[in-house]
Amino acid sequence: MTKRVLIVGGNTGIGAALNEQLLAEGIETILISRNQGGVDVLNDEPNFPVIDGAIDALVYCPGSINLKPFRGLKISDFQHDMDVNYFGAVKTIKNYLPNLKESKEASIVLFSTVAVQKGMPFHSSIAGAKGALEGLTRALAAELAPSIRVNCVAPSLTDTPLAEKLLRNEKQREGAEQRHPLKAIGEAVDVAHMANFLISDKARWMSGQIIGVDGGMSSLSN
Repeated sequence: MTKRVLIVGGNTGIGAALNEQLLAEGIETILISRNQGGVDVLNDEPNFPVIDGAIDALVYCPGSINLKPFRGLKISDFQHDMDVNYFGAVKTIKNYLPNLKESKEASIVLFSTVAVQKGMPFHSSIAGAKGALEGLTRALAAELAPSIRVNCVAPSLTDTPLAEKLLRNEKQREGAEQRHPLKAIGEAVDVAHMANFLISDKARWMSGQIIGVDGGMSSLSN
């Protein structure tokens, strides 16, 4: 039976790359975002479309990159990062949990950042929000087992539209490459491959994991 995968934020970046991979494998995908379906997770009650029947996987892709010195961050900056990364995921999962429970082998994939485990300057707002998301991953994995697996991918800087301001020229790009032990910047497809694996039957014995796809940054000295 063909799987159905819901990708939130599937029209760009990692979500779009994952959608391409799944479609090539003959897997049915459902995409929702602000641009597709007009779903804005920042709203108190997002206008989530009704989906009939089981959903076999939910992948929540929306994120933010808000890199500023702590002294320059406003409380509203912290709130925005929490709203996009953490509360948006909470709202989405709560809304589609009944659909996931209809599946015999459901899974959820969320996205964190290498900056949660590796302290980095100017990351206090986004690292805090993603840290909350990692906590949610483990708590839900425990609570929803054994029927729903929950895992999280923690990338480093990835070449997506979200990161374009950090990779505007060759000097910035080269500097970013050199900060990674593998001397390269990740592509959206690299991170999408891990998400694809986590929602597949190949990962059926994995839950509650935070997996780094980060060019070695989180665990190797450079």
